[in-house]
Amino acid sequence: MPRLLHVVGVQARSAEGDPEATVDRFEREVRTLRGSFPEAQLYLFPELWLTGDHPFRHHIPENELAVPVPGPLTERLGKVAERAERWICAGSIYERGRGGAFYNTALVFSPDGELVVTYRKLYPWMPFEHSTPGSKPAPVFDIPGVGRLGVMICYDGWFPEVARGLALQGAEVILHPTLTSTPDREEELVLARANAIVNQCYVLNVNGALELGGGRSIGVDPEGHVLFEGGTGEEYFTEVLDLDRVTTVREHGTRGLNRMLRQFVEDSPKAVFEPYRVASRRRPIQT
Repeated sequence: MPRLLHVVGVQARSAEGDPEATVDRFEREVRTLRGSFPEAQLYLFPELWLTGDHPFRHHIPENELAVPVPGPLTERLGKVAERAERWICAGSIYERGRGGAFYNTALVFSPDGELVVTYRKLYPWMPFEHSTPGSKPAPVFDIPGVGRLGVMICYDGWFPEVARGLALQGAEVILHPTLTSTPDREEELVLARANAIVNQCYVLNVNGALELGGGRSIGVDPEGHVLFEGGTGEEYFTEVLDLDRVTTVREHGTRGLNRMLRQFVEDSPKAVFEPYRVASRRRPIQT
């Protein structure tokens, strides 16, 4: 049997400055998706969408938007997933930590409402984003009978180690919720393709929609072919991913030629990793 994953990406606007109204809209969106795309198995929402935050107008300070995880919000979101009987990557929220710390945390729920992934963004967008960096690798999770998925958040995609870490854990699809409204979205479209190509996996980068900037979500297959690229307004993106295609590309190579992921795992010279050992000792990069 083929391993197929029917996904829907939601490029939408939040209720700006109103988290409660945005969560209400999330419930309505899920009901709409359930009715409109009855065979879809997973829904993917943008980064920080549920917070009602806006990149240019912070109506509420980021740390004041932080909530406990798990907590009342995740319980409510879990019930939405359970009623829909679908996998939901709800984008990310601000999570309240200890000692005043707060995190940009992605959430994934299973069809029975279980919170199966909480991932704290490793690379906040410095110096503009003030959340605390996470301390654990980007995670993977399994959809039984289908395959393995990984999660990273927005600016993580600029650091190739994050996507590569997911691939090394077996991720065949990378869910990449994003909230980018600035001109560097152009570069992110390139990076999405690059991350898919060098890790020979699907990358689904779903961005929020705003009245200024934003949008242009992108989905990429394991050889770098663009599956969808959105405009700047609100849109749904629906795709059926063939995860056996990941296996084929990794075994036989991109275009039947390049087996770089296998070579990286099996035959990488030790010299490749020496710069990382240097960086881990916090020595400054020479400029």
